[in-house]
Formats: sequence, structure tokens, C-alpha cells
Amino acid sequence: MVLLNVIALVANTAVMVVILKTPLLRKFIFVCHLCLVDLLSAIFLMPLGIISSSSCFNRVIYSIAECQTLIFLNICFISASILTISVISVERYYYIVHPMRYEVKMTIGLAVTVVVFIWIKSVLITVLALVGWPQDNGATSASKCTVYWSPGAHKKIFVIVFSTLCFIVPTFIIFAVYCSIYRVARIASLKHAPVPSWTATPRQRSDSINSQVTIITTRNLPPRLSPERVFGGSKAALTLVLIVGQFLCCWLPFFSFHLHCSVNSVTPAGGPGEIVVTWLAYSSFAINPFFYGLLNRQIREELSRLGRNCLNRSLTQDLCLSSPEGSIHENFFQFLQRTGCTLETQSSYINSSPRNTVDQTMMGFRIPGQIPEETN
Repeated sequence: MVLLNVIALVANTAVMVVILKTPLLRKFIFVCHLCLVDLLSAIFLMPLGIISSSSCFNRVIYSIAECQTLIFLNICFISASILTISVISVERYYYIVHPMRYEVKMTIGLAVTVVVFIWIKSVLITVLALVGWPQDNGATSASKCTVYWSPGAHKKIFVIVFSTLCFIVPTFIIFAVYCSIYRVARIASLKHAPVPSWTATPRQRSDSINSQVTIITTRNLPPRLSPERVFGGSKAALTLVLIVGQFLCCWLPFFSFHLHCSVNSVTPAGGPGEIVVTWLAYSSFAINPFFYGLLNRQIREELSRLGRNCLNRSLTQDLCLSSPEGSIHENFFQFLQRTGCTLETQSSYINSSPRNTVDQTMMGFRIPGQIPEETN
């Protein structure tokens, strides 16, 4: 659990810094928002999850307000993360399948509106979970601080609504969108795209024998597919299977477990099954920056470039600090060299005649394209 928390902190911070520091990568606004949600989960939610799940903290007691805060953070960040993943999949669909429409409609205002909608929907779903909680100053163990601690029959309705809005509907959207993307990638890898007539540049026809033979032979040959086009579809399929598979592996056990407990009126009460599915879902916060950030070649290259720059800068500072005397001598010699060059320039300017100046200028002047003469 601690390892997952550390990975989530480092990976999400790295991807966010790269996107925010590079102007060309700021178009990945939804990936940056996903990393922000996962980073907030790693800061606030996962440490509280460690306290609730580890046997070392069995004596920790939560008040009702503290338990409500934990449930609020849990449901809100889970909803925001899953909804952002759905938005990223739809954005990729329009970017690949309808690029012209994407360039026209994808504006900063639309992106901000979508982000605000994600947070409003997440907060509303979370408020629904807190309806009907007791208002007295009771307390409970940290391991029992779950949504099932709330009394009443509304918790079954909440789990069904929560699972439908934050898992079932996003799963159908993600699956349909990535199937369409794979179909387009497969067609593009097997067929050559026709060149538009207005982009074709006129070329002169050659009447040589070699050109005529080449035209005749190429007309009769069947079209060949390069290895890149043959395996391009498989690479796209592998990438899509990894993304969809990661989403299902992290979130399907979590929602299936809670739906089963709600429908059958089973209270987990912080048992080992609930701990396993909860941390399998929390692992998504550590995996998302790799699948949605570092799988992108531009983000990966920019991250490596920033890492090299930071490493070179630190090495340069260490070298400068490790040899202060050498740097002082070097600066002193550079000062003498600059002073000597200045004095020499001034003396040559004073002692030079206009005739010598003209001759030196003509000797140093070179006409463009002129071949320098060799002097013995």
C-alpha cells in the first residue's frame, strides 16, 4: 500500500510537471486533469485508506464527521477519475476519427466546461452517499468506516446509482469508443490513403526506356503491404487491450463486490475482501499516469529531456562548487585575456594608417563563392 502511494505521488507529479512546463503538451489538458485527481487521491485518500486497511491502526477511532470526510473523498475522487478517463477516450475518438471536427470544436472553453461538469457530477454523487447518516457524536473504528456503516435502505439505492453512473455507463462508452478507434486504425494500416487531387504536384513525363519499363511493370504488380502496415493494426490492438484491460481489472472487482453486498444485504465491515478490491481500485491512481501519460511518445520524450537537463545542471553545479580555486584562476586568466585583447585592439587602431586599414579590409573581405588562394 505504501509503495502504491509513493508511485502515485511521483508518477502523477512528473507527468503534470512535464505537461505544464511544455507549451506544446498543454493540449493534453484532460490527461493533466486525470493526474491532478490521482495526485489528490494519493495525498488525501490513500493515506487514510492505509490507516483503515492496515492492522497496525486497529485502535484508531473515527468520529462521524471524520468518517463522512473519508467517504466523501473516496467517492468523489473515484468518480472524478473514472469520468475523466471516459472523457479522454471520447477526446481520442474525435482526434483520430474526426480530426477536422476536433480542431474546430476542441477549445479551452469546452475543456473547462467539461472539467467543471466532472467535479459537479462527482460532488452530487457523493452528497447522495451522505444522506441519512446519524447526526449524533458517535464513533467507530477506522476499519469499519465504509458506506455500509450508514443506516437505512438508501445505501442500496446509492450503490446501484453509483455503480451505474460511474462504472457501467463509462465502461460502455470506453469500450465502444476504443472499438471504433481500433477499426479505423486497422483500416488505415491495411489500405493506402488516396492522395487528393489538389495536393498532387504536376511532374514532367519522361520518355526514357527505363521509365517506361518501370511504369509497365509497376502497373502489373499487385499492391504490397509493408511490415509497418501489417503490424500497425496489432500494435493498436495491443495498446487498446492494455488500456481497456487495465480499467476493467482495477474497477470491475470493486463495483462487483459492492453491488453484490448491496443486493444481497451483506455487510462487509472492513473484511479482507473489501480491502483487496479497494486497493485494487486504488492501484488505478498509480497506473493511470503510465497508461495515459507515459505511453504517449511526446510526453515520454519531453520527460526524458527534462530529466537530462536537471541531471546536467546538477552535475555542473557540483563541478563548480567542488573546485572554487580552479574557477577563480580560470576567471582571472579570462580577465587577463580580455584585457590583453582590448589593449592590443586599441594599439593597433592607433598605429594603423587609413591605407593599412583599407588593405587589411580588402585582404579580409571575401566575395561569396570565391575560392581562397593558396599562398606558399
